[in-house]
Amino acid sequence: MGDRILEKTWAQFPGLARNQIALTWILYDPPFPVNTGGALSTAEFWKHQVRGFSYRGVERIYPAHVVKLFYLVAVYEWLDKNMIETGPDLERAIRDMIVRDSNDATSLVVDVLTGTTSGPELPPGPFETWKFQRHIVNRYFQSLGWPEFESINVNQKTWSDGVYGRDRAFLGEMMENRNMLTTNATARLLHSIVGGVAVSSQATQAMMNLIHRTLNPDDLETDPNHSYTSFLGGGLPTDARLWSCPSSLVPKASNSQVSHDCAYIEIKDKQPYLLVVFTEGKAQSQSSAILPFISGQVVEAMGTLN
Repeated sequence: MGDRILEKTWAQFPGLARNQIALTWILYDPPFPVNTGGALSTAEFWKHQVRGFSYRGVERIYPAHVVKLFYLVAVYEWLDKNMIETGPDLERAIRDMIVRDSNDATSLVVDVLTGTTSGPELPPGPFETWKFQRHIVNRYFQSLGWPEFESINVNQKTWSDGVYGRDRAFLGEMMENRNMLTTNATARLLHSIVGGVAVSSQATQAMMNLIHRTLNPDDLETDPNHSYTSFLGGGLPTDARLWSCPSSLVPKASNSQVSHDCAYIEIKDKQPYLLVVFTEGKAQSQSSAILPFISGQVVEAMGTLN
């Protein structure tokens, strides 16, 4: 089914090269182990095997705003372990990072997670310390021992206009140190969130509330932050239930080179599923049709499964 969906996608969008898309699709069979409100223990949840499909799922791709999902999990881990203290400003930043897809809010979250700040370039000694601290989120995800996280890089802020000062130096001359994710890694993280086992059951419920999206047309007309029709939500029926990455809430920038989304989806009379799609190339990033088309094809395929 995954292969057929990809072939239809390439036929519909001939400008999309075969190495410009990556996809991971997870199907949940009954008894559904996800969206249970944290009812399953971590050990019990990971006993449940899932079926799925992956195309180029291990390829490292610049993730754009999808990285904010990783920072969301990290900040709840830090709070759970009392490594940082909460407060109105941090809570507002966490919400704005996910709900409004704010880069400014993400900047604060990364500063709190790493104990670093942006600014002018640093002398070599202090810069080495600064770089070590910026890798702390990488070290956390690698400590989980999940093979999907071995190749990822999540140590950079997201920017609207450009990168300057110590952050630009940290990227490297050819931006070789930029954030990199795979669709498999993103799917594994979202799978743990919807399973209620990311950090704690209480933390995952808070995360699920933040990534829940409305598909009600009336709500979308009055909320300028939502542009779901350009992403995976655009291929869903309006009565579907959607939890997705913050990238599904922002219009595409004119200089964007990628268009990504990740989502957990529930549709009446169909099994719940999780879908992650990354597309690369300026033409793809400016198209508002590719991700909704793929999403619609998956919905049709789900209709044939029992």
